Formats: sequence, C-alpha cells, structure tokens
Amino acid sequence: MTRPFFLGVAGGSGSGKTTVARAILEAVGPDRIAFIEQDSYYRDIEWGGDLQPSTHNFDHPDALDIPLLLHHLQELQADRSVDCPVYDFTTHQRTDRTVLLPARPVILLEGLHLLAVPEVRALLDFKIYVDTDADVRLIRRLRRDLLERGRETSGVLRQYEETVRPMHLEFVEPSKRWADVIIPEGGENRVALDMVIARVEKLLAGPQLSHAE
Repeated sequence: MTRPFFLGVAGGSGSGKTTVARAILEAVGPDRIAFIEQDSYYRDIEWGGDLQPSTHNFDHPDALDIPLLLHHLQELQADRSVDCPVYDFTTHQRTDRTVLLPARPVILLEGLHLLAVPEVRALLDFKIYVDTDADVRLIRRLRRDLLERGRETSGVLRQYEETVRPMHLEFVEPSKRWADVIIPEGGENRVALDMVIARVEKLLAGPQLSHAE
C-alpha cells in the first residue's frame, strides 16, 4: 500500500512558516501538492457582550477544530478529495464557501500547532519547525494584523501579551523538539529551503513511501 507523503511546517506566529510553505508549494508545483493551512480550521466564535477578538484565546489548540482537520487528512490519505473550510478573520466565523482540495502525492500542512497536537503530529512523515526571534515575530504579527485584519495597535499588543506569548511558550516552542529540521529565520533562509525542496522533489521522483510507524 502506498499513501501520500505528509509534510508539516510549524512555528510561532510571525515566524515565516507560511512563507516557507508557499515557497515549497511554488517550487514543487500545486499539481503535486495538496496545501492545507491550519488557520482554516478555527472554530466559529459567537461574539456578544464584552467578548472581543483581542480577549479570545486563538493560540490554544482548543481553538481549532482538530477532529475535522484529522478527518480531512484521513480522507486525503485514502485518496479522496475534501472540502476545506474558509475562515473569515474579520468576523471570526467560517464562511459559507469551501475550497475543494484533491488528494496529491504530497500533503503539505502549515500551522502553529501541527507538532503540538499528537494526533496530527503522528501523521507527519517530515516535520519542519521555523524558528525566528520573538521581536521579529511580534513586528510581523503587528504589521499583518494592522494592515490585513483591521485591528488596532493596542488590541494586537494586549492579545500578544495575554495569549499569543504564553501559548507560544506553553505549546509552540516546546513542540520544536519533534521537528526533523529546524529552519532559522524562515523564508529568508534559502539554504535550508533549497534542502527541503530537494527532499520533496526526491520523494516525488521515486516510489511512494509507506508511513513508518
């Protein structure tokens, strides 16, 4: 029996893991990779009263719909397409739309908690952790939330102090011990990126590997 090769790219918020994942996708080709972003699997939040986005803990694994993510990964593993949810970061709700994702020889996952959640980690054949200094990650997150998600500086910083940093120290940072490769500085590290891309190309060129238990 053969199965897709599961490749995971994890790291802290603003570490550059999305840049790394998209560099792999672009180099190898989307016709050979199914790309899944963990952020698509956030649970819906029912806002009301004093509950605000900056006070909700989006950085705990419980904020994610892990059962749905696992189900989709198992479907892809069985060579079946899945309908990935589309999450709206302005309303913090899933939209009515989905994205059809066909099974491919390589399943590429990107997200904060890929290595921290045992059930997800167990599916990964090759695990990458993108390691970037905290001050750089904070600057990138601040820029993203202000420009792309319409947040205010005070809210972004409060969220960072109250949930992002504590959850990073509790879940994300310790999870890098499970990584097969640690990439410092994310997408700016071309040597490490080229090595990972060459690894994926080699896998695609040869026989499919069965999952090692």
